[in-house]
Amino acid sequence: MDNKFQFPTEVVDLPSKGLLYPEDSPLSSGTIEMKYMTAKEEDILTNINYLEKGIVIDKLLQSLIVSKVNYADLLLGDKNALLIAARILGYGKDYDISYQGKPYTVDLSELNNKNIDESLITKGVNEFSFTLPTSGNVIKFKLLAHGDEIKIDEEIKGLQKLDRDSNPELTTRLKHMITSVDGETNPAKIRQFIDNAFLARDSRAFRNYIKVIQPDIDLTFYPEGGPEGGVDIPIGISFLWPDAGL
Repeated sequence: MDNKFQFPTEVVDLPSKGLLYPEDSPLSSGTIEMKYMTAKEEDILTNINYLEKGIVIDKLLQSLIVSKVNYADLLLGDKNALLIAARILGYGKDYDISYQGKPYTVDLSELNNKNIDESLITKGVNEFSFTLPTSGNVIKFKLLAHGDEIKIDEEIKGLQKLDRDSNPELTTRLKHMITSVDGETNPAKIRQFIDNAFLARDSRAFRNYIKVIQPDIDLTFYPEGGPEGGVDIPIGISFLWPDAGL
């Protein structure tokens, strides 16, 4: 039987261009097809259980994605681009924000994906190399995907059950990102290095390097009288809940 209610869709370009996914992955095409938001997705956005668990955004995106992809494989920068697309497909391109007490309307359709240095990428391989500037150690690492974030969150929750005052987010993320240190790939030894030998100044330099090379959507906003480099567009409750009045 023909379906009379075909949903309109749009094709979203991924910031990674698909270059970091295995060539047999549908994500290697560099695009994802998404449908426009319906009342079904608004039910997702108001689902108290999803909100309390902090999974409402993921449930929304999974419902909107038409392409047959493994959601867990999505790189975080690509997922950010899908979030912007979801907002446009659901409530339009105009996003009202406030900066230093002044109202602004951001045209989300004018946001661009960050330029990436393709010379650093081996097609189909999510792996990079970085020499720590102080210690000189050479580390290899991967960019995190949604599935990695789930594992990180689970590990952090487990650690905090053992020590409520602990805040192991940074080191835990590093342990899931770094794949080798000076050629050593043993996970236990990598974790030992991160806990005991990863200098703070090297950690900072590494995280800054990731910001430069990571494919993502550029959320920079240039308000009148703002800093020369712009500011990040605030993603508040009104982003996907524009009727919240906040």
